[in-house]
Amino acid sequence: MKLRKVTAASAVLLALSVTATACGGDKKDDGGSSGGGKKIAIGIKYDQPGLGQKTPQGYAGLDVDVATYVAKKLGYNADQIEWKESKSADRETMLQRGDVDFIAATYSITPERQEKVDFAGPYLLAHQDVLIRADDSTIKSPADLNKKKLCSVTGSTSAQNVKDKLATKAQLQQYPTYSACLTGLQSKAIDALTTDDSILAGYASQSQFKGKFKLGGFKMTNENYGIGIKKGSDLKAKINKALEEMVADGSWKKAVDKNLGPAGYKNEPAPKIGDIKS
Repeated sequence: MKLRKVTAASAVLLALSVTATACGGDKKDDGGSSGGGKKIAIGIKYDQPGLGQKTPQGYAGLDVDVATYVAKKLGYNADQIEWKESKSADRETMLQRGDVDFIAATYSITPERQEKVDFAGPYLLAHQDVLIRADDSTIKSPADLNKKKLCSVTGSTSAQNVKDKLATKAQLQQYPTYSACLTGLQSKAIDALTTDDSILAGYASQSQFKGKFKLGGFKMTNENYGIGIKKGSDLKAKINKALEEMVADGSWKKAVDKNLGPAGYKNEPAPKIGDIKS
């Protein structure tokens, strides 16, 4: 009788052991700084054509290409990437909570942000610029925006910067989205759209807009796009090395030309790691 009790107990323990092992085998590695895990979580924008966009075919844009290259150098294949939408207002919080391993989302490096998170890079030097109709010969400098209808999205500071510093008589028009601004630009309801030149080039590179718009080339500000990581993470050095390799092997220039080139975007040379232009 005792023998049967011991045998039954052993069977129960064995079953529990097998169950625990099976459950443990399903646990996903979040990736972190070691690389080679089952998944790595990367934050991008979902709504910026040419930079970070979620499409029916998947994810596309310069930020996506940069992030994919970096992830590969960290030991992750494309199918091991878990893309997460990183809206501008959520980026620092997502990194601090550990929701993502890093963020590549037109993330300009600023002193205020550096107090909260670390940055690798920069990997692109962008500038505030304007987008105008391809046949417009009246806007050749920021001063020519005086008395022109200047559009930017609601809540953006870009248009206000122009009015405050460069064209005090510009007529500001706030639209809910960049796409709405583009439609207004096409219909001549507005004369110019302003934000980062990389963002403008991405929107203008869409197939329905090709050849209809051009960049002013005014370079009104410097925007140093970096890859955001949690403060103190050892990923910084690894990502910086990957970015250097991306430039060296030609992949960076290829990605810029593919995603932003159709709008006539004239990119700055690849920035040196740690070189932040004020």
